[in-house]
Amino acid sequence: MLLSAVAAFAKPTIYILATGGTIAGSGASALDSSYTSGTVTVDKLIAAVPEINKIATIKGEQISQIGSQEMNNEVWLKLATRVNELLTSGKADGVVITHGTDTMEETSYFLDLTVKSDKPIVFVGAMRNSGSLSADGPLNLFNAVNVAISKEAVGKGVLVTMNDEIHAAREVTKTNTTAVDTFKSPNSGKIGTVFYGNVKFYMNPIRKHTVNSAFDITKIKELPRVDIIYSHANDNPDFANIAIKNGAKGIISSGMGNGNPFPTVLEALGEGVKKGVVVVRDSRVGTGETTLNGEVDDAKYGFLASDNLNAQKARVLLMLALTQTTDKAKIQELFLTH
Repeated sequence: MLLSAVAAFAKPTIYILATGGTIAGSGASALDSSYTSGTVTVDKLIAAVPEINKIATIKGEQISQIGSQEMNNEVWLKLATRVNELLTSGKADGVVITHGTDTMEETSYFLDLTVKSDKPIVFVGAMRNSGSLSADGPLNLFNAVNVAISKEAVGKGVLVTMNDEIHAAREVTKTNTTAVDTFKSPNSGKIGTVFYGNVKFYMNPIRKHTVNSAFDITKIKELPRVDIIYSHANDNPDFANIAIKNGAKGIISSGMGNGNPFPTVLEALGEGVKKGVVVVRDSRVGTGETTLNGEVDDAKYGFLASDNLNAQKARVLLMLALTQTTDKAKIQELFLTH
């Protein structure tokens, strides 16, 4: 009876995996907007928020120490593999990942698609470095650990916790260059809140993720090149042609309006499809669905459409899809279900 009672009150084990970013950054003074990302180690991040040790057994690991503008395939694969190992082995009840905000939405979606566990995985960062006046990192980290130990977070896929809000990895995007409330989910809204550790969920992500995803990090050793081509008035096909020439296996066309490329770019992308490049039309608008066969005859050109993923997330999904197949019908189905 005594052992069962002790087990019932045992604290959950949460691993904090640090990758760098502003949350681990430092500057010359509290009022200096310039700083260097990734200078603070995971041990110091944990030590700055002693309250988390009261609610969980905290273990820290340094995965990388970079600004997230430096994020790359190697770190993605290393991070996703380690998270999968910790959660599927039973070593951790949840994982918190500290990450720069520039590419947090892409890394979190990558893990959302590749880690095979329903245990909480929570990304967190900061918009003000650790030495800034009113730094937001410590409270964000405290809130993230509270989300990671929440039973309600189980099965919701990868989450992003910033500025007292909880967002699904698929939906969230950075919307402001400097504001602390930069992370929004413009197509769906946040799925919950966390106020000084008080976690509340209001919605569930319904697209396939984690245990139900078509992808498995244990089967992925490298990622193919996929480029994003941004459209504009009076555009030209040079970037599309260079991407095709230099070996891109896929291209996300971030088109105007409902994913419309400039005419010369349209033709260049069509020629790319004939050479085996998978082209997915997306939109530079930022919200809404890019629909099949709108102003563009997708069937004629052999294009796919991204549904309502933004270009950077469409790139993540296409990279993973190309590790499995080049069948365009199958890839389109992945965009409609993930």
